[in-house]
Amino acid sequence: MCGRYTITVSWDELMMRFLLDGRPGKYQPRYNAAPGQWIPAILGGEPGFGERAANRLGELRWGLVPSWAQDAKSGARMMNARAETVAEKPSFRTLLSRKRCLIPADGFYEWKKTGGGKQPVRFVLKDGGLFGMAALYDTWVGEDGDKLHTCTIVTTAANGLVAEVHERMPVILTREREKVWLDRSVREQAELLPLLEPFPAERMDYYEVRPEVGRVAYDEPDCIRPLA
Repeated sequence: MCGRYTITVSWDELMMRFLLDGRPGKYQPRYNAAPGQWIPAILGGEPGFGERAANRLGELRWGLVPSWAQDAKSGARMMNARAETVAEKPSFRTLLSRKRCLIPADGFYEWKKTGGGKQPVRFVLKDGGLFGMAALYDTWVGEDGDKLHTCTIVTTAANGLVAEVHERMPVILTREREKVWLDRSVREQAELLPLLEPFPAERMDYYEVRPEVGRVAYDEPDCIRPLA
């Protein structure tokens, strides 16, 4: 699963890495983003504007509420979508073909079992770089006409490194795969499902972090500081 993550870079770094259109919106660094919170998400450029159409940064609430849901309470149960069944489940099948986005990150947390309980660790890329997690989004409209924009992060089987801590991990896309995932003209499952593989373990690392990460309300820079 993916239940906590970080995106700690500046707006300029985020804009350049993901070729954004330059409008910062409500972006601010997050050191302990959690389900139920509003998080930054990247959507592909509008169709018809050429290959260089800039990507857009928006804000989505983490925890998918499908457009057809009777109420807005289902989000807590849909923070993740499994890559193995994303093309089959009614909540995700249609979104796979037409409502895909990236959740930008520079790390994610998991909890490692120890003799004394559970120790939080932060997974990162070895080069310290940013990465995009595959996600799906939808818009739910209430009876009063108010719109709620939500998302779910796609997960897959853990690679060899993450498996030391947890059996699942978020789908981290390579830069080439990011382009395909955000391309709105791509709708066939045969093109999309092969993208949802575990990221190479040799390109990742992890380290122990402070136990305060376990508190949803705690979102401070020292969350990402190595425990040692």
